[in-house]
Amino acid sequence: MRGGIPICFPHVRNLGSLEQQSLVRCHNWTIDPNPPPPPTNGIKAYLDLLSRPTAADMNIWAHNSFELRLRVSLGMANLTLTTRVKNIEKVKALSFNFAICTYISVSDISEVRIEGLETTDYLDNLKCKERFTEQGNAITFDGELDRVYLGTPTKIAIIDHEKKRTFELRKDGLPDAVVWNPWDKKSKTIADLGDDDYMRMLCIESAAVEKSIVLKPGQEWKGRQEITAVLSSYCSGQFDRHVASDG
Repeated sequence: MRGGIPICFPHVRNLGSLEQQSLVRCHNWTIDPNPPPPPTNGIKAYLDLLSRPTAADMNIWAHNSFELRLRVSLGMANLTLTTRVKNIEKVKALSFNFAICTYISVSDISEVRIEGLETTDYLDNLKCKERFTEQGNAITFDGELDRVYLGTPTKIAIIDHEKKRTFELRKDGLPDAVVWNPWDKKSKTIADLGDDDYMRMLCIESAAVEKSIVLKPGQEWKGRQEITAVLSSYCSGQFDRHVASDG
């Protein structure tokens, strides 16, 4: 579970068991054999996955009348995840939180910086969710970090200086962003994370956390995240936009 891009629905983090947090994360998905075509914007390959409630879900989450569609689209140097949640209940509203939990492989976490979240308010999960405002020009890492940034911009940059590579993360419909690295002490307490793996990973989530999404019967919500890899000797506010050939 500590890799790839898990989908967290209907709750996100610190709300009980894994199943309660991430119902669909533990589901078997089905492939839509006849998905609608994508827009003609450079998409080279795409796949639509569907998740619907099971009989066992009622024991975990009462509001389980939903259909979740996940479109995975690949371009030459970008990966796009488009999610749609539909309330198929005829009477009750559907309330949920959502996150696209992206694990990024990095060379050395101490050489990584995140730009785009400057002056943004965040909740610090290491300080009982106390609210602060980001003061630095960028987020850097020298210890455990677990924050929920609120009302974030649509574009965030993750710069890996050692690899001379930048990930541009663009998102729509997902106003918040979670940034997490467990550092050394917590890594030793996580069963599915090696003791030194924290040095080579960064978790950043495009999320709707602070405010729940509420859908009336028949309504649909859409969220989207696109990650593009570019070779970069990043200078604040500027990208050297040569497309990375190896992703």
